[in-house]
Amino acid sequence: MQSIVAPSVLASDFANLQKEVEMLNRSQADWIHVDVMDGVFVPNISFGMPVCKAIKQHAEKPLDVHLMIVDPDRYIEDFQQAGADRIIVHYEACTHLNRTLNLIRQSGCKAGVAINPHTPVVLLEDIIGIADTVLVMSVNPGFGGQSFIERTYHKVRQLKQLIAQEQADTLIEIDGGVTSQNAYQLLEAGADVLVAGSFVFKADDPETVIAQLKKPKRT
Repeated sequence: MQSIVAPSVLASDFANLQKEVEMLNRSQADWIHVDVMDGVFVPNISFGMPVCKAIKQHAEKPLDVHLMIVDPDRYIEDFQQAGADRIIVHYEACTHLNRTLNLIRQSGCKAGVAINPHTPVVLLEDIIGIADTVLVMSVNPGFGGQSFIERTYHKVRQLKQLIAQEQADTLIEIDGGVTSQNAYQLLEAGADVLVAGSFVFKADDPETVIAQLKKPKRT
């Protein structure tokens, strides 16, 4: 099995961000995951459009921008202009999710929706056909380095069944606590994309770790 790997720069060395992005360019990473937090929807603040734009200047791989913010509709065009290739919004932050996903698509970006650990998969039934990606949070959003929530496997299997039922080609993305210890099981359950932050950037050899996530082994 082979995954799409999207290292999260939230865990990178911000003082050497260009160097970190260049490392990702050399690696087997497929996308670069950019976590945007507003301190309102989640209890943390990360970065916004200027940093996204700076990353894009050096990135040779698509930017997968995860908006953990309230009222994301206001910023879709701004992040598209800042270099986002894919934009993910939270189910819990969108009053009119169908409209929001269509706005993302109209901007020229791929559209994704994220769900928090407490949000049931069944709530996505009516929009799964217009979501290019569903991101399943396997930790509570806001901070890196948290422990993986085991029920995620069950949610991934449910989501895979819903996608097949609706005859959609939506990708399943996992974010939070992803390591080489659970990567194979996640792919086996039906995941397509693995987001990893601390596991990659805190490693002695991040490029090797990314290669391990790309083709994980059963543990």
